Amino acid sequence: MQNLLQDYIPQEAIPRVLKLLEHDNLTVKIKNERKTRHGDYKQLPNKKHQITINANLNEYRFLITLIHEIAHFEAFSTYGKYIKPHGLEWKRSFQHLMLPFLNPNIFPDNLLPLLANHFKNPKASSDTDVKLALALKQFDAPNNKTYIFQVPIGKDFKLYNGKIFKKGNKRVKRYECVELKTGKLYLFNPNAEVELLS
Repeated sequence: MQNLLQDYIPQEAIPRVLKLLEHDNLTVKIKNERKTRHGDYKQLPNKKHQITINANLNEYRFLITLIHEIAHFEAFSTYGKYIKPHGLEWKRSFQHLMLPFLNPNIFPDNLLPLLANHFKNPKASSDTDVKLALALKQFDAPNNKTYIFQVPIGKDFKLYNGKIFKKGNKRVKRYECVELKTGKLYLFNPNAEVELLS
């Protein structure tokens, strides 16, 4: 397991992560990028448990995602299968598991206050925490994408799936965008990455 993880998470986090994964019936698989999720957890038909994580995540996002998924396993093991996926049991498990990692030996100083704030009440995805998501993206490999909040109102942009939208006004937190082909209105997080069309 150490060989599997050593290229994906901060070195200082490896011993503690390996301790969390000391379960005979829990496996971790690293997958190619999936656009709709960073990772997932599921109980397999043979009663074993599997966590998958996207290989393209930077080491800090990978660690957060891995602990997020281990928290699903811990919550399931402790509270049973009838809990909400991101309910109170999962939140408590995630907070408890993540706390020892929130130190400057593992995360850069500029991320720690944002992580501390996020883990007061963790959400189903760290991407919904705009400040944290933007701070984490600074550690990603460079790409030619633009954040929605940087796209001028009225300009067109394209998603990874080829759909083209026109950016509209901001609601409370998200931007109204109209899909040009269908005329349907969608709401986008400010930190969604898109391709700006000239």
